[in-house]
Amino acid sequence: MAIYGYARVSSSSQSLAIQQEALRHSGCDVIRSETQTGTKLEGRIELETIIQFARAGDSITVTRIDRLARSVGDLAAIVKRLEAKGVSLKVIEQPVDTSTAAGRCFLQMLGVFAEFETAIRRERQLEGVAKAKAEGVYKGRKPSIDPERIKALAAQGMGATAIARELKVARASVYRLLNSLAPSHVMPR
Repeated sequence: MAIYGYARVSSSSQSLAIQQEALRHSGCDVIRSETQTGTKLEGRIELETIIQFARAGDSITVTRIDRLARSVGDLAAIVKRLEAKGVSLKVIEQPVDTSTAAGRCFLQMLGVFAEFETAIRRERQLEGVAKAKAEGVYKGRKPSIDPERIKALAAQGMGATAIARELKVARASVYRLLNSLAPSHVMPR
């Protein structure tokens, strides 16, 4: 029976050291760490490695549930995969141990709160952006496509595909810009 530890931070400016030390102290045989967002499962190679490597009777340990998942859906998917393999999940800072009924119940409650916290944070961010826009402080990101360059290339007779290749942008973006510039009855080539 192996105990695997999983540590995750969202950005390179954050440190994995505290999580790794807590996982070592809790008795993890192997610790895998990565710097990836927790809002999605794609791209989390170290987590996937541990899940695939773990066998029946093994345990995966994290310091907090938000290190594993930020949504109830992702959390449920991970736990379902682990349970199908006979692998338990333990969380150091919260009383979660999926090998017990109480631990599974608490895990589900924590997942709901983690998703709620993420939604609240997103709402606050959107409110801040709206306020900054209203005050004229926030202008959004700079356009990645130069409309004048696209118009000039189109005027030279280049088609949307050739323009997209030339500017290294998506063809759909070129079409969208050309359609917004052209009269509604004229379709660009």
